[in-house]
Amino acid sequence: MFKYLGEISDPKDLKKLSSEELTVLAYEIRNFLIQSVSKTGGHLASNLGVVELTIALHIVFNSPNDKFIWDVGHQAYVHKLLTGRMSEFDTLRQYKGLSGFPKRHESVHDHFDTGHSSTSISAAIGMAIARDLKGEKHDVISIIGDGALTGGMAFEAINYLGHSKHNVKIILNDNEMSISQNVGGMSIALNGLRRSEEHT
Repeated sequence: MFKYLGEISDPKDLKKLSSEELTVLAYEIRNFLIQSVSKTGGHLASNLGVVELTIALHIVFNSPNDKFIWDVGHQAYVHKLLTGRMSEFDTLRQYKGLSGFPKRHESVHDHFDTGHSSTSISAAIGMAIARDLKGEKHDVISIIGDGALTGGMAFEAINYLGHSKHNVKIILNDNEMSISQNVGGMSIALNGLRRSEEHT
């Protein structure tokens, strides 16, 4: 039923697929998530929205050497699928089952036990500082939603990152979605940017 998804046990497997095959894989991932999460419960919309993004991240970077920090963590189901946990999805959010968030004890591909929002950039900076002190060369990537970006900790981390000059990559998943409607100056700025791009 899942021609390509069933063959993915490691992100390296993605790099063997053509662009046409990756398009089919994205379709299979969405179908799988709808079928699975409808039985177990969980965060469906946030994961349906990051399918192509997650595939792209795993093709461009080299997990687990490169470190992904998901913010918020409930958008990491696709990441879990692409890192060999498909067979465990029937236990998602069940007692002793697969967590609804990244968990270090589950996989070498999970680097931070993300509970909720606005913490990823701070965590990424800490990992980047440790990397630089040890003379290592991997990338640290924070994937943060537009809702999580409005949290104070995220602003403080961006401010410190600009001062410290450590190499951290920040991917803004600007999807106009949150638990409730986004408010505040950052939301207004992102909406304005989005609308200006629509008219260019």
